[in-house]
Amino acid sequence: MRLRSLLFVPGDRPDRFEKAAVSGADALIVDLEDSVAPEAKPAARQAVADWLKARPEIPVFVRINPLDSTFVRGDLDAILPHRPYGIVLPKAEGAADIARLDTLMSGAALPILPIATETPAAVFELGSFRAVGPRLAGLTWGAEDLPAAIGASCAREDDGGYTDPYRMVRSLALFAAHAAGVPAIETVYPDIRDEAGLAAYAARGRRDGFAGMMALHPAQVPIINAGFAPTPEEIAHARAVVEAFAANPDAGVLQVDGRMVDRPHLESARDILARQT
Repeated sequence: MRLRSLLFVPGDRPDRFEKAAVSGADALIVDLEDSVAPEAKPAARQAVADWLKARPEIPVFVRINPLDSTFVRGDLDAILPHRPYGIVLPKAEGAADIARLDTLMSGAALPILPIATETPAAVFELGSFRAVGPRLAGLTWGAEDLPAAIGASCAREDDGGYTDPYRMVRSLALFAAHAAGVPAIETVYPDIRDEAGLAAYAARGRRDGFAGMMALHPAQVPIINAGFAPTPEEIAHARAVVEAFAANPDAGVLQVDGRMVDRPHLESARDILARQT
């Protein structure tokens, strides 16, 4: 399953579930964590469980509360019987937390999408996800909780770009995902009205090696989907590379469109063609 766009929906807003499902997102993340106040969590769990019973056609991840919270057991008891597509684990601190979640899920081997950079300790555990790659649907990061955890005033410069610590964390999360052999998912773009900024952000994410991105609003979904889709020029070049190597299977290096290409370019071309539909 491709994961270009994963749209967040608050779990206590069942009136938004169906609208989100037809947004064009590749998957939904129904949230039981930050967007739901503590007193609203029981009702949110029930609303999510009821919707999962109806078997929505779109893949649905559920973001549960952190493993150390008092809410996580109730979250899992409510949703696991209704088999969401997967679980989003916030404040994940490496492979050990994946094992802890597996124990709590008692054999319900749902794919897990960890948000892997929300605590200082989590940053130092990123490499450990390599050991649990088969359990993961992908790996994503966040730039909202971590600044609060270390007393930083913000994660972004005035122009919207990340400050140095968070550029580093983004890069480490990207490499951790690829080391684990799973899709790297870019974090959210918080300004839902800045379409140009979102388009540039998504394009930069794909350029850097992210496979998709999380969204906060349905209006962001088509921009994200376009940003993580290959351009016609990229598709044409990728086809030319694949065809050149097919015609010269023993070649190590070839010239295509006036440029030298080798086996890594062939793998990149195949990846582009796989993502065009």
